[in-house]
Amino acid sequence: MNPIKKLFGQAAIYGLPSILGRTLNFLLVPLYTLVFENPSDYGDISILYAWVAFLVVFLSFGMETTFFRYLNLANDEDHSQKEKVFGNSFLTIIALNALFLLVVLFFNQEVADALLFHEHNEFIVLLVLIVCIDSISSLPLAKLRAEEKAKKFAFIQFTSIFVNIILNLIFLFAFFDKERPSEGVLFILFANLISSLVKPAMLYKDFLKIKFAFDFKLAFEMVKYSLPLVFAGFAGIVNETIDRILLERILFTSGKTLDEAKTEVGIYSAVYKLAMLVTIFLQAYRYAAEPFFFKQSKNEDRNKIYVKTMNYFIAGVCLVFLVVSLNIDIFKHFIQNESYWVGLGVVPILLLANVFLGVYYNQSIWYKLSGQTKFGAFISIGGAFLTILINVIFIPEYGFWACAWATLIVYAAQMIASYLLGQKYYPIKYNLRKFFLYLGLSILLFFIGSYINFDNSMINFIIKNLFILLFLGTVYSLEKTK
Repeated sequence: MNPIKKLFGQAAIYGLPSILGRTLNFLLVPLYTLVFENPSDYGDISILYAWVAFLVVFLSFGMETTFFRYLNLANDEDHSQKEKVFGNSFLTIIALNALFLLVVLFFNQEVADALLFHEHNEFIVLLVLIVCIDSISSLPLAKLRAEEKAKKFAFIQFTSIFVNIILNLIFLFAFFDKERPSEGVLFILFANLISSLVKPAMLYKDFLKIKFAFDFKLAFEMVKYSLPLVFAGFAGIVNETIDRILLERILFTSGKTLDEAKTEVGIYSAVYKLAMLVTIFLQAYRYAAEPFFFKQSKNEDRNKIYVKTMNYFIAGVCLVFLVVSLNIDIFKHFIQNESYWVGLGVVPILLLANVFLGVYYNQSIWYKLSGQTKFGAFISIGGAFLTILINVIFIPEYGFWACAWATLIVYAAQMIASYLLGQKYYPIKYNLRKFFLYLGLSILLFFIGSYINFDNSMINFIIKNLFILLFLGTVYSLEKTK
């Protein structure tokens, strides 16, 4: 079977739960913005889940990528070695999460005070339980991906997502009182906790089959490989989510009340969800791409496959950028409360930023295949410093606009840095002409379309979407012979 067709076929299966989950979470935005009439209450949710992103990187410890790497190095017929690789990965994650959980449970009030949730230490306890359960479940799920058990993987993810959505609807419609918004936050966390428990419950047979034979030498090698990935991932999350945390902290210390600071966070987080449609595509792709790229590393035509894949990927993310940015007047209605709409102007900036992020993720295979994961760490750490610097300097004056521009600048810088280093240490001759053509055309069509503003909304809709068809036609005409 054509390897690229196989990649996108697997991306469809592996990514479908992610696409559905993120899409349904996207559809929860109307619910959250409806029940949380004050954006500051939605800001609480956003800040809590910003911290979740950091904890997931730390507590998963880069072991998914490490597992794929060492599984790929094992002899295809040596099942005992493959089991040893999985067992070492899994035990490492369990030990790390158990230790972290105990520490936070013991000091939960101190942690709550540090995160400005002085009266709600229960939020912190629930949050840590959610993250630990998800981190421990990540390795058995990665094993399913490695074994290409896509249907089982998808079913487990679908079930967890379904439970989360249903519980959100039940809790917020049947039990939530708008006069007590903190209860709404608690309901959302409880829904997430129960849905997270679904994964280990459905994987219990896989847990029972695990052979707990710990190989200290192998474990040390795996930790050594994964450590730069942890730094890279941690720094990457700084780039993705630290802006919400900094936005609250900096505005609060700059003279605004805590409620005013959280209001800006709530507005920014709500409109950021509209840029999430690019990340939905990206997440689906990444689930299948990482194991696929490792397997193709043994293929003599691997570089040709990587180049073709990049061409299709860029066309895909640019298409999503155009669809959302040119139809923002439609997508904005997913945010039910008009008090959030003041932030819509940053959506195209965030969409384009996520296009650059997607290209960077696609390029990052060079340092994973070559074993030079330190460069991934260097790039992400550099991006993290730049993110913090831009936000600290400009948030006091520009608020969430500074966050959006910082995201765009940093992702573009990381993409360029990764490309230049990759050409030196693991050259892949990407088609730069197509990259600039697809990217440039999508940006040009966006700017032209954004200036179209007839009194008739239907005319606006038709003309702007004709631009999207023009982009699609251009891509098709260039790729159809291949």
